[in-house]
Amino acid sequence: MKTSTDGPTKATGPRVRPVPAVSRAIAILRLLGHSPTAMPLKSIANELDMVTSTCLHILRVLVDEGLVKVEAGAKHYSLSVGMLALARSVIERSPFPQLAQPILDRIANTWGLTTIGVEVTGLEHMVVLALARSQAPFSLHVDVGSRFPALISATGRLVAAFSEVSEKELERRFKALRWDQPPDIETWRSEVQAVRRKGFSIDRNTYINGIVVIAVPVFDMSGRMTHSLVATGVADRLSSPQSQVLAKELQSEAQALSKLLATSR
Repeated sequence: MKTSTDGPTKATGPRVRPVPAVSRAIAILRLLGHSPTAMPLKSIANELDMVTSTCLHILRVLVDEGLVKVEAGAKHYSLSVGMLALARSVIERSPFPQLAQPILDRIANTWGLTTIGVEVTGLEHMVVLALARSQAPFSLHVDVGSRFPALISATGRLVAAFSEVSEKELERRFKALRWDQPPDIETWRSEVQAVRRKGFSIDRNTYINGIVVIAVPVFDMSGRMTHSLVATGVADRLSSPQSQVLAKELQSEAQALSKLLATSR
């Protein structure tokens, strides 16, 4: 009789069978979402390494479903307003934007900063669900629905600090990040450890030169980080002591928000 010394097999999630047509359609939507202008068929197919005829068939379905629009004369494709309806339904079903908005408005007006509420969707991206802009001349270019790499800037340090991910995987993803003044991996790791102790994160000049980003986590009932409250502005107008004060204020708001979200589900 054959015996095993490897121990119990680690449980895995359900097997996901690839569905090429769906994957290609999503890839097209993401590409068009990132493109500042409408794109011709050939450019889309080349960018995604897709057979042109296959790309055309998928685009026709997306156009028919109202998710993509085509310029009749030039045959250029871009996202359609049908995407807004999908995004709106996601946001409306989440209590986070409504509960976070008064907090964001108050801090934006008090501190003269842009404030943002984001949802953390794993290690790939964070998505902006709510924001408030102050009357200050500076305003970060961001909108509801904007996506950012999950591990970038102050919020990224939070994600790294409060997620159960191996150091090897974090390092792999860290190497792909783009910063104005990139920290080395050891500096970043020590910053992540500090964030884990303090419960908030401050990025000054590293992600975007001249900009300070302050972020705090919002947790669900199981202690998992699901969202973040973020404030950002010109670094020269917000001193380090002021940043610490604001971080503590955001932290208090996030703790209260976590409790509200727990009771609203």
